[in-house]
Amino acid sequence: MATGSRNKILDGALEILRAEGGGTITLEAAAKQVGLTKPGLMYHFPTKEALMLAVVDHAAARWEQRLLDHLGGPPQEATAAQRIRSYVEVALTEQFDRADFAIFADAVYRSALTAAWVARFEPWLTLPPELPAAERARLTAARLLADGYWAASATGVFPVPEHERAALLATVNNLLKGSS
Repeated sequence: MATGSRNKILDGALEILRAEGGGTITLEAAAKQVGLTKPGLMYHFPTKEALMLAVVDHAAARWEQRLLDHLGGPPQEATAAQRIRSYVEVALTEQFDRADFAIFADAVYRSALTAAWVARFEPWLTLPPELPAAERARLTAARLLADGYWAASATGVFPVPEHERAALLATVNNLLKGSS
């Protein structure tokens, strides 16, 4: 399977979601979006389920790459606070839209889709059990603030005004002070 063709199809499927503001991806629509026939698309993704699993993994991989770029290395070599800080910075500084949210939210209803998110995010968000309770609470609060900001921004439902983003990031940095 050619990686370039595969990525072109996955990017096209994401564009369908962006154009519709969420919604569903069909094999026919994805093929048309990238100039393929349905059988041509099915060479890469034989079923809608295979396409959806790949789209979710593609979106999660983009998130993961942003996290790696912000951290500057693999999560296994970072402290819990450094990983959470990277997650917060990505959620508060990168651009996301309803397509990103739709892909994430769809995973709630389908365990196969959930697995892709868990596999990509577990190294970033799982806190070691030996962390003191106060530090665990600060890191969790920072992560949940980022989750809320991301959801509001991506959906457009009660978004935080752009000019308040820096103040939110400063608030999170205050939460993370003293975390190792």
